[in-house]
Amino acid sequence: MVCLDLEWVLIPEIWEELGNATKIEEFMLTTRDISDYDELMNIRINKLKENNITLSDIQKIVDKTNPLEWAMSFMKWLRSIAQVTILTWSYYEYIMPILSKLDYPCTFANSLKIEDDMIVGYNLREKDWKIEMINRFHDAWYKTIAIGDSFNDVAMLEWATNWILFKPALKLAEQKKWIFPIANNHIELRSILEKLI
Repeated sequence: MVCLDLEWVLIPEIWEELGNATKIEEFMLTTRDISDYDELMNIRINKLKENNITLSDIQKIVDKTNPLEWAMSFMKWLRSIAQVTILTWSYYEYIMPILSKLDYPCTFANSLKIEDDMIVGYNLREKDWKIEMINRFHDAWYKTIAIGDSFNDVAMLEWATNWILFKPALKLAEQKKWIFPIANNHIELRSILEKLI
C-alpha cells in the first residue's frame, strides 16, 4: 500500500494558490513553514474571516488548479504495480474537483466546519489519524510505503514499512536526511519506488 500526501506531491499547495490569487502573504504559509497544524489553520481561518473569503471562493480557485504536470502518468504507473491511497491534511469540501483530474484515487482527508459559506473551523478524522491509517493497513497485512513532503508527514513516514521524503522543505531535509531517502523530482521518486516494490 503506497500512501501519498496530496499537496506538493501530486498537486500544488491549495493555500498557496489562494495566496497567489489574493496576494495575502499568510496564505503562503504551509506545514513546511509551521509544524503546529492547529496554529497554521487558525492563522488561515482568521485571514479568511478578515478578508471575507468564502468556501465558494476557494472552490473556484481549486476548479482552475491542475495536478502537477507529471502526476497523471505517475499515478497511472503506480496504480499498475501497487495499491495506492492518498492521506492528506486537506479538506473534502475543496479538493474534490482536483481529485477528479487524478481519476478519483482512494483519498482520506479531513472536513471543514462551514457557516453561511464561511470556514469557521475544521475536524480532523481523528488524533494522529495518518499513523492510525498506516497501522490499519499493517493490521490488514499490507506492507506500506509512505511519501510526504512536510513536518506533518513525519509521523506517517516513521510508522510506515518504508518511507520517502519528496521535495521536502530544506529544514526538514537537513533534519531527516540520514533517516529518510529523499526524492527531488518524480523521476527519482519512481526509481526509489521501483526498488522498494
